[in-house]
Amino acid sequence: MAGMGEQGARMTARSRPKFPLQLDRLSGRAAVSAKTVLRPQRDLAAAHADAGRRSAPAGLGLDSADVRRRMSERLRDGGISQPLVLEAFANVPRHLFVDPALATQAYEDTSLPIGHEQTISKPSVVARMLEMLFDGANARQKGNLGTVLEIGTGCGYQAALLSELAVSVISMERLKPLHDKARSLLAPMRSNRLRLVHGDGMIGHAPGAPYDSVIAAASSDSMPQAWLEQLAVGGRLVAPVEQGDRGQALVVVDRREDGYARHVYESVRFVPLKSGLAG
Repeated sequence: MAGMGEQGARMTARSRPKFPLQLDRLSGRAAVSAKTVLRPQRDLAAAHADAGRRSAPAGLGLDSADVRRRMSERLRDGGISQPLVLEAFANVPRHLFVDPALATQAYEDTSLPIGHEQTISKPSVVARMLEMLFDGANARQKGNLGTVLEIGTGCGYQAALLSELAVSVISMERLKPLHDKARSLLAPMRSNRLRLVHGDGMIGHAPGAPYDSVIAAASSDSMPQAWLEQLAVGGRLVAPVEQGDRGQALVVVDRREDGYARHVYESVRFVPLKSGLAG
């Protein structure tokens, strides 16, 4: 496993503005809220059961900062050394982004299902990819991840981490139910650093380019050309890419004045990258 380069300087709390989260869709249409009329007894019972599943778990000690700090310490013991990455993991409550039934596993180093055949990735893998981004030329110079494009918002946990580490983040999700779920879960953060887009991540998001950092949470057969074109000079892209019979591996691409430099790292396992929008 390759070691990380020089570390980014610590961002201070004073540099974090507090304005509402921006929630956009490529279609440009405003979100429409729908009212559901419940039939007696059966539907009412179903509604209560659904509310119970969605409720945040109580009495498990998961809201304790010590729980998150211990996870951060385990990541450090596992080889993650970027202080800002470790701090972000100690700050963001992972249990709020998983199904309440799985909340007791939220701080274990394991991936968990989030519905729609998608998963929230293992903390160690997410931390490794974020640390790799910090070793990009622009990130080293800025002391943060700069402008970020995330492909695959999922439940929003990685987007929450990125918002702690970057100047601005555009996070894309093709599955509308997951986009809506992430929007709901991230709204309490009220971060003006983070913008959610319901769109096809395969084609990136040209209006926000160029990006200092690009990170993908789904594995492609080959690196999409749009991601490379939207990467800034001095920027770094980290994504899982299929390696034929060897399976998936993390691939790092650095954009330089004279072209692109590509390096392949350890094996990983992610859901496949797909194109197009889905409801």
